[in-house]
Amino acid sequence: MRDLVIGGRKFTNRFFLGTGKFASGEMLKEALAASGTELVTTALTRVHEGDAENDDILKVIDRSKVEVMLNTSGARNADEAVRIAKLGKAAGYNWIKIEVHPDARYLLPDPVETLAAVKECAKLGMVVLPYINADPVLARHCEEAGAAAVMPLGSPIGSNRGIRTRDMIEIIVEQSHVPVVVDAGIGLPSHAAEAIELGADAVLANTAVAAADDPVAMARAFNLAVQAAEIGIKAGPPMARSTACATSPMDIFK
Repeated sequence: MRDLVIGGRKFTNRFFLGTGKFASGEMLKEALAASGTELVTTALTRVHEGDAENDDILKVIDRSKVEVMLNTSGARNADEAVRIAKLGKAAGYNWIKIEVHPDARYLLPDPVETLAAVKECAKLGMVVLPYINADPVLARHCEEAGAAAVMPLGSPIGSNRGIRTRDMIEIIVEQSHVPVVVDAGIGLPSHAAEAIELGADAVLANTAVAAADDPVAMARAFNLAVQAAEIGIKAGPPMARSTACATSPMDIFK
């Protein structure tokens, strides 16, 4: 596998973690340690100064070890996404996950508005990672517009349904010249491993960890699953076959 470098930063852990839905800052802190993650996403509201609850969340993140990427969740169009991104940049956060999803039922990203936001934020010098439908053409346009990585969905946000866009993700991986991070719908550690086995450079999960009965144990499970998939790929697995292949001699009774 190629080294994972985004925005000039090299990552050794291919599991990224969202910080929404955790019951407390202390729970997030433990999950972060168990996950081994080096990149987390958080909403702009969590970086507002003077808010004790939000400050508690940020205090558990060691920014010398973990990159904090703001997301523009809640934005309904490019203008709103760019406005959120600018506020984040002013607060000292230059990594931006573009999320533009006007449909509250399925939270699917708006491709036109997302691309427009990517172009504007990239011009402002931000490290931009757009959350997109698993659309190879859109992924290429985002890359050309300056995206540091693309984040195609596996299935709708928070659905825990796993990777339902497998064929399209394989095409995105094949054609992309920037890292591919599978985002949304990842519900089990096996889903994360599948994303890596498909060739994705990294995978991001939030609900699957934060909403688990034991978020810390689930964070550890995701970390191990991603590592296992990475080791397996590096080990050089044999190619899939359309027919059977005996593992023991077939002629011992002749």
